[in-house]
Amino acid sequence: MKDIICADRYRVNRKVAEGGFGLVYEGTDMQSGEDVALKLTYYDEAKSAGPMLIKQENDVYKELSGGVGIPKVRLFTFEDEYYVLVLDLLGPSLEDLFNYCAKSFSLKTILLIADQAISRIEYIHSKGILHRDIKPENFVMGVGKQGNTLYAIDFGIAQSFEEAQSCRNATGRQLVGTRRYASIRAHNGRQQSWADDLESLGYVLVEFARGSLPWQGIKAATEDERRARVGEIKESLSGEELCDGFLPKEFATYINYTRSLDFDDKPDYSYLRRIFSRLFRAKGFKYDYIFDWTEKLFYEQLQGEGEDPVDS
Repeated sequence: MKDIICADRYRVNRKVAEGGFGLVYEGTDMQSGEDVALKLTYYDEAKSAGPMLIKQENDVYKELSGGVGIPKVRLFTFEDEYYVLVLDLLGPSLEDLFNYCAKSFSLKTILLIADQAISRIEYIHSKGILHRDIKPENFVMGVGKQGNTLYAIDFGIAQSFEEAQSCRNATGRQLVGTRRYASIRAHNGRQQSWADDLESLGYVLVEFARGSLPWQGIKAATEDERRARVGEIKESLSGEELCDGFLPKEFATYINYTRSLDFDDKPDYSYLRRIFSRLFRAKGFKYDYIFDWTEKLFYEQLQGEGEDPVDS
């Protein structure tokens, strides 16, 4: 079969994902020999919203370029039919790794993730950007020498704070992001701000400890009713109730703090990292970047049973 070459440089190897706005392929940069990810969407905006979103995502990546844990990207057109966004090919997502570890992370791994994730969000915010879809699938580990680095990805629905501020008083908005991790403000139809990304991260960390969140599996007659019901449950549970029996009080402090911030309040990211770093040291953990999946894969390979936890 003849190779498919994009922009006289990138060879398409195989499809790895398919979403509402396009396809994702694994490929090879024939100039450097490096593996890349190719995100394709139709060039024609009449066919889908993909072109607008992929161009917006490219703009965000450019704004964030050079930051730790931010992939390098390039956008071009292919055969006058597709936009192609080329990104560094990275490792498995936190969702993949969570499933690999039987939906349970240790406190040490959760704290190692939290430290990097807060730093990524702080950097994104420092550039005036709100991610608006913080979830396990949108954090991935690096590869090779960057194998212990957490990367933030998928900025398709990101928004500038300036734009958010211009309609800060709007109400009745549709929920933007992923229902399971969305902030209470997002559920209530309000414009999101800095704190919302961090609140969403709090729910991710709680899920990593509990295995699931209390509002998962809620039944309702319609999607709007389910969304409203999930929001009600979130609002009814304090940080202490969410973490009780699963995580130390520092996580409840984190959740309550992020929920307490008003639209214009800039979070104290150093304070949040400090809460967790003190807990990390108090537990006697070492910053050796040995995550749960690192240990699990090592022992599987040692026993001759190992295979890569995810197909990256």
